[in-house]
Amino acid sequence: MNIALIGYGKMGREIEQIALERGHTILFKIDVDNKDVLTAEEFKQVDVAIEFTSPHSAVDNVKVCLAAGVPVVIGSTGWYNQLPEVKKYCEEHTGGMFYASNFSLGVNLFFELNKKLAQLMANAEGYEVGMLEVHHTQKVDAPSGTAITLAEGLFENYPRKTKWVSQVADQPTEELLGEEVLPILSLRKDPAPGTHMVEYRSASDRIVITHEAFNRRGFATGAVLAAEYLQGKKGIYTMADLLKL
Repeated sequence: MNIALIGYGKMGREIEQIALERGHTILFKIDVDNKDVLTAEEFKQVDVAIEFTSPHSAVDNVKVCLAAGVPVVIGSTGWYNQLPEVKKYCEEHTGGMFYASNFSLGVNLFFELNKKLAQLMANAEGYEVGMLEVHHTQKVDAPSGTAITLAEGLFENYPRKTKWVSQVADQPTEELLGEEVLPILSLRKDPAPGTHMVEYRSASDRIVITHEAFNRRGFATGAVLAAEYLQGKKGIYTMADLLKL
């Protein structure tokens, strides 16, 4: 499979290594210094593009791929307020896209565990729930896309919470919280590949589930698996399709 990497930072390099190990070819490595390569003419030999850049450039990058007829795996987060627009663009161009707030197989299993725990806790009295996410200082968006996905899964199964509010570590905003609000605390430090924690606390005890990434390999492997899954397909897909959840 011929792959174009859009974004060649730490994650892009990790994806490159995994893709090569799995027998694929990296035709293009596109970053800020060579964005002019991102054209329909250049992409004629590309089977799938994998996009890991920033929330500020992701949507434009994805549209270029779809317009060129290249299916695209989208690893950037922080742009989901434009997701309806991108889905419509994909459908209008009869394209293929695969998006996920997190490509780690372990994290996606954690999403399901979070939903199940929320179901169990929905009728438990005396507990308050909150989240913590920890990432490296170069991560732009806060809370993380993964934390937002966790929050959405919780809302589906825990009716007492209907919206989330972002809190920055060491800058609490408890006075802004109501009973229906889920606080998501974001901490940025180095090194930190990524940790997400969901905590239910009462006056007597607490229940905590945590996913901790040791490195970027799990995320990169999932992105390459997504690219393999997307090759030759049209439509819009997520990790639930890949993992058959």
